[in-house]
Amino acid sequence: QVRLVESGGGLVQAGGSLRLSCGVSGRTFCTSGMGWFRQGAGKGREFVASISWTGANPSYADSVKGRFTVSRDNARITAYLQMNSLKPEDTAVYYCALGRYPSASSDQSDYAYWGQGTQVTVSS
Repeated sequence: QVRLVESGGGLVQAGGSLRLSCGVSGRTFCTSGMGWFRQGAGKGREFVASISWTGANPSYADSVKGRFTVSRDNARITAYLQMNSLKPEDTAVYYCALGRYPSASSDQSDYAYWGQGTQVTVSS
């Protein structure tokens, strides 16, 4: 059974940083793309960042470009989302997802498995 577990969320002041981690078990992590998505209160789930199985070609939503960095460590079977210069509008539940394909993707339908989410709250 595939399982994804996010960690690293919390409360931070505007301008601060957090690093989210996503551990994967039960499936070959190393040949799948990984994605990060978020859902704010009363909003739909939106794309944040993604990375291919090789770690190449990361892609980002315009709203986080230049502030967030997605990475992965295939040896540790873990993906990361480094979030800097956080803003109150970044407040959301953040989800990691394991892709159906090796490439990075912003399309939620390209992801087969999802974590339970971790809350990130940015205070002004």
